[in-house]
Amino acid sequence: MWPDRRIIDLFKTEFPIVLAPMAGIMDADLVIAAAQGGALGSLPCAMLSAEKTREQVNIIRQRVSAPVNMNFFCHTAGDADPAREAGWKTRLGSYYKELGVDPAAPVNAANRAPFDEAMCALVEELKPEVVSFHFGLPDAALVRRVKAAGGIVMSSATIVKEAIWLEENGADVIIAQGAEAGGHRGMFLTDNIAQQPGTFALVPQVVDAVKVPVIAAGGIADGRGIAAAFALGASGVQIGSAYLRCPESKVTAPARTALAQAHDDTTFITNVMTGRPARGVPNRVMREVGPISPDAPAFPHAATALGPLKAAAEKLGKVDFTNLWAGQAVRMGREMPAAELTRSLAGAALARLRTLGG
Repeated sequence: MWPDRRIIDLFKTEFPIVLAPMAGIMDADLVIAAAQGGALGSLPCAMLSAEKTREQVNIIRQRVSAPVNMNFFCHTAGDADPAREAGWKTRLGSYYKELGVDPAAPVNAANRAPFDEAMCALVEELKPEVVSFHFGLPDAALVRRVKAAGGIVMSSATIVKEAIWLEENGADVIIAQGAEAGGHRGMFLTDNIAQQPGTFALVPQVVDAVKVPVIAAGGIADGRGIAAAFALGASGVQIGSAYLRCPESKVTAPARTALAQAHDDTTFITNVMTGRPARGVPNRVMREVGPISPDAPAFPHAATALGPLKAAAEKLGKVDFTNLWAGQAVRMGREMPAAELTRSLAGAALARLRTLGG
């Protein structure tokens, strides 16, 4: 019934839907629920230790018989710049004072590590069916090891040039991430945020440029969006924001309220939260310091000084310094179990596709 079955046949899922990996606000519970609904569940591993990653994958394996996608960042790790970080903390000084937080107190460094030998060994141990990356691909030797362990390799492209590079360097599937998408931009061959194309412009051009299956991501939150992606030549879709308000997500109550109140024009792209462009619902610091600030240290170090502020504000029930990553279709999210949402999305898409085919 799907016009292109390549993703279903490759991933061996019921539907050509991928749950987007959303680091920090989800764990095995959402992966399991989406998989029970027929999607490919994705576990975000970029902020997890090897021990925690193993624990989460084991929980998934125990509760559902379905393929698993382990997702990693593969950025080039940069050393912290003490002078720049000190300047950033000074820039945030008024917030420290307001919340009564000691700016001289020790702070844990932001924990967003790139894929490395240790995580590759974990992939070889756990043997996930799919391994996806953000910000390009890791070293070629690591990619070969992932494939030798049986992993289908997937990564995000934000422009056609990135899609071609990914295919040439071993990606089996390409996620075409339109500018509408929530979370970090997957850009790795460009740093020009102003030139990022939207999903409708990007997907057909990527489809024309590569031979591997293409998954559309960005602004897709209902059956109409899924059907549109297939009409553009995609073999599947990746959906994140629509799942944010599912009971299985770990989004806090204040953050859920902020997401529920968002509109089509609410989200914007900022570098304030982590030092790298990402789309989300604006919080106080994004509005007052950003959305784009030249003072923000390079990824992921901008998040370090925000950590104590985030913790202090959340104790007061505020999301002034909390990441609220979401795409432009966040308003279309629904408060329903993830398995039910997945089946609803697939059913609506198939009904729309039948209408278009008739």
